Amino acid sequence: MTNDKGQMTKDKGQILTIPLIHRAKANENQIAIVSREGTFTYGDLLQKSAQIATQLLHTNATLHSQRVAFLIPSGFDYVAVQWGIWRSGGVAVPLCVGHPRPELEYVITDSGASIIIAHPDFEAVLRPIAQERNLRFILTSEPLPEATELLPELPEIDIASRALILYTSGTTGKPKGVVTTHQNIQAQVTSLISAWEWTAADKILHVLPLHHIHGIINVLTCALWAGAQCHMLPKFDAQTVWQRIADGDLTLFMAVPTIYVKLIAAWSAADKAQQQKMTAGCSQMRLMVSGSAALPVQVLEKWQTISGHLLLERYGMTEIGMALSNPLHGQRLAGYVGQPLPQVAVRLVDESGNLVEPGSPGEIQVKGPGVFLEYWQKPEATTKEFRDGWFCTGDMAVVENDSYRILGRLSVDIIKTGGYKVSALEIEEVLRTHRDIQDCAVVGVADAEWGSRVCAALVLQPGVNLSLEALRSWAKEQLAFYKVPTRILAVTELPRNAMGKVTKPAVAELFV
Repeated sequence: MTNDKGQMTKDKGQILTIPLIHRAKANENQIAIVSREGTFTYGDLLQKSAQIATQLLHTNATLHSQRVAFLIPSGFDYVAVQWGIWRSGGVAVPLCVGHPRPELEYVITDSGASIIIAHPDFEAVLRPIAQERNLRFILTSEPLPEATELLPELPEIDIASRALILYTSGTTGKPKGVVTTHQNIQAQVTSLISAWEWTAADKILHVLPLHHIHGIINVLTCALWAGAQCHMLPKFDAQTVWQRIADGDLTLFMAVPTIYVKLIAAWSAADKAQQQKMTAGCSQMRLMVSGSAALPVQVLEKWQTISGHLLLERYGMTEIGMALSNPLHGQRLAGYVGQPLPQVAVRLVDESGNLVEPGSPGEIQVKGPGVFLEYWQKPEATTKEFRDGWFCTGDMAVVENDSYRILGRLSVDIIKTGGYKVSALEIEEVLRTHRDIQDCAVVGVADAEWGSRVCAALVLQPGVNLSLEALRSWAKEQLAFYKVPTRILAVTELPRNAMGKVTKPAVAELFV
């Protein structure tokens, strides 16, 4: 059965074990996670997530889709908490370790989280939020139930129920919660497992943020679904990553273009003997992937020279998972993102909603079982993004040489920087609260390292000078680091059209 969004559905009342948990039980003695906390098997992960689920349930039989926000560094505890939330019937709402309090508070409030789980490093920022809102607050350092205290049976989970809410910035300026079900996650993961031929023999190095679909689905969940090993670093560090690659035991690596730029710089700074070890480590891998932002051709070519790998580019977004991918086997074209993945239907349409002619540009629209359920508590926004069951991505593309090439956003107010998609409108609203700023316009300017840099044209109060350093210091208290402008320019007035609307292309030209 399918619904009007093209998603697979099941008969009402059918209850199944979460597929990811079911698969883990067949690999109990195999290594699942290697992190700074140690080396852990799938059995360890099942045991600890059962303890966390028991702790969460407390006196309840199930959380009944209650939202549980959690802020934990990348590692074993992150995964155990995520699985514990799912096994208790809750909806996981991962928070970003780099976000300041206002952004954390927004996600907690908007999602309606009733429980917050935090690593002790984040107690100071999160406990006050929990106290002010009368939310249950749990530290990962608190004692967990002993094996004898575990519930004899955890609740059965309907795989069509909500599993995950990830926040992504939209054209309205405020982040929206993208809701995916266990069934959506299963479809997204199995599509990639099939296309990229994941097996239990794989070992992947995880260096990506864990509040973002790239890190959660493409790397972590795919690895654990396949019975593979996921080696997790608490944060990206070029030297540490190269050391692990040089060890020669990894089979997979996935990153954003910005990370590849930094790895290229580190390789270039190394001596010849080190470079040879780095390159040899890359040669042991079967696949290296780049995504979340456009990969500059010069970066792809330089990385191929260093590693011997022509990076596999793919296209996706939080709402749909991955939709397009260059082939694992076969020709990959620089600047292209390949063909639709298994279980995914893709079409290009013009402004009137008509299919475009071959070779003509159009908006990417997607249908399939991996497409998200809804924007959290925003039914009108959800309805607006669908046309006849197809999700409208807002991205333009053209098919050339039987491969899709992404042209950019329909809206100039969406900026992809360092693998993140951010809203220029949201940043502008924050900047306008600065006492020295009368008005502003934020744009993305093409950059080889970041994909696009966040740049701001500012109309300042009379007689005021504002340095980039001072603005960034202030903005980091209000915005996630990747949303903070890296270039500013003071102007007497912003370029506007006859209707008084700021013309963003003209603003972008000021920074060229």
